[in-house]
Amino acid sequence: MLQKKRLLALALLTVLALAGHAADGPDCARPLTLALHEHGLLYSSDTGEGIDKDVADELAKRSGCKILISVLARSRIWQVIESGALDFSLSGISNEKRDNFAGFAWYFSNKYYLLARKDIAGPQLADFEKNPKLQLGVIRSFRYSPNANDFVDRLAAANRVTYATGLEPLYELLALNRIQGMIIEPFDYSQVAGGRIKDLSVIVDSGDAPVPHGLIMSKKSLPAAEQAKWRALVDGMRRDGTMLRIFSKYFPPLLASSMVNF
Repeated sequence: MLQKKRLLALALLTVLALAGHAADGPDCARPLTLALHEHGLLYSSDTGEGIDKDVADELAKRSGCKILISVLARSRIWQVIESGALDFSLSGISNEKRDNFAGFAWYFSNKYYLLARKDIAGPQLADFEKNPKLQLGVIRSFRYSPNANDFVDRLAAANRVTYATGLEPLYELLALNRIQGMIIEPFDYSQVAGGRIKDLSVIVDSGDAPVPHGLIMSKKSLPAAEQAKWRALVDGMRRDGTMLRIFSKYFPPLLASSMVNF
């Protein structure tokens, strides 16, 4: 009888612990939606793999929630996050406008660079800007770090910016000399280093500090209390080394560590 009572007590404690965990975790009462975007090592639909896909899978595992994953253009992602029709996306950066409709949970930080053709003069952003014949390529709806944003905005005002939906069209335009530069980040290095772009280009520092990137959460579909729970999951992934392990699959150890430990 005593043994039976002990087993019942242990079972009750287990149930209470699980209930407490569920109460502390995100609300999984409905399927949640998350959109990836194609961008270098972040995600490739050709392989179905990437850093953000790994992060999304880990978030689903830790939360216990059903997360429906789709792939959308970055410009479309921001629109549906704002409307509340999409719950999450990944690797987003904040600005004043986005802060009005999105919350963030930071999980890495990186710098932005100018990838410029070697046959143009000057190793700095200012040298590129001084030559009115040079055209810059950017991905539509992308924003960067402060110096890079100012650089893009000034060239856009002078009709010197060509827009594309992704990296591949910009690489092609750079190779054809229809643009002479584009903004990149570490996720793009593998494509630069492994192809013809490496031989005709040089990487120019923007002079900016690293910019935090994170889980994007729609304020319209996720209350502040729920956002806090997802933020806690992301923080836990950084704290226990999971995020570092994910990034180390794609980057050398020192670079991976510098990106997730900020």
